[in-house]
Order: sequence, then structure tokens, then C-alpha cells
Amino acid sequence: MNPGRFLLLNLVLAFYNAGTIWAHEVDIFRSWRLLDADTFRRVQTVHWHKLPYWIFLPFGLALAGAIALMWYHPHGSPTSAIRGALTCQLMAHVLTAVLWGRWQAKLSKDPLGPSGRYLSRILSTHWIRTALINAYGLILLVWTMQYF
Repeated sequence: MNPGRFLLLNLVLAFYNAGTIWAHEVDIFRSWRLLDADTFRRVQTVHWHKLPYWIFLPFGLALAGAIALMWYHPHGSPTSAIRGALTCQLMAHVLTAVLWGRWQAKLSKDPLGPSGRYLSRILSTHWIRTALINAYGLILLVWTMQYF
């Protein structure tokens, strides 16, 4: 695969991830507030079983793509785009591991369920991850438009 197509493939993946992060931001997490604790447990369990396929795999592939773009990119690619894209990905992954992933794990064991403090923490800070994923997609979009 030539570097231009590889960049385009990463852009497609970035837009997929932007779509899924917005689904979480405006619908999934906020809808959890409407559930009673028992229903919440069932919904969250189903949610967790789906994450490896529609969230974790594409999110991990995006990080791998951002790392690969450091070395395998179209000739003349702007250094700022290469570094900015990787920075967005790294920050999103680190903050997910340190904050949102931990909070979701604690939320799944919180007897208060959706009325507990962990969902509130997620709702009040998740916009940061949404911004990072969208910034990554925007960087790749501008970079791709400059290349093609």
C-alpha cells in the first residue's frame, strides 16, 4: 500500500472513531442516567461485551496507525500533522486508561449505578476524549486534503 492510501485509510478509521465517540458523548452515557440500578446493570453488561469489537479494536488500530504514520507517510507530510496526530492519540489512550476506563470499571461495581459519582465524573469530563478524537480526525483530514 502506498503512503497516500495508508494516510487515507487512517482518515477513514479516524472518522469511524469520531462517530462512535459522539454516540457515547451525546447518547449512550447520558441515557444511562435514565435507568434504574437493575436495568443499568443489564445495559452496561451488554455494552461491555460489545466494546472489544466496535470500540477497542478501532481505537487500538488508530493508535497503531498514528505510530506508523511517524515513519510511513507521504513525502512532504507536515511534521506538525505527524506529531499532532500522534499526540492526540497518545493523550486519548493515556487519559482513557487513567480516567474513563477506571471510572467505567468502578461504575460497573457501584451499587448506586447511574446515580453514583462515577457516571457524573464521566459525563463531566468525557468531552475531553471527544475533543481529542475529533482533533485527530481533523488533523488527518487537513493532512489528506493537502496531499491529494
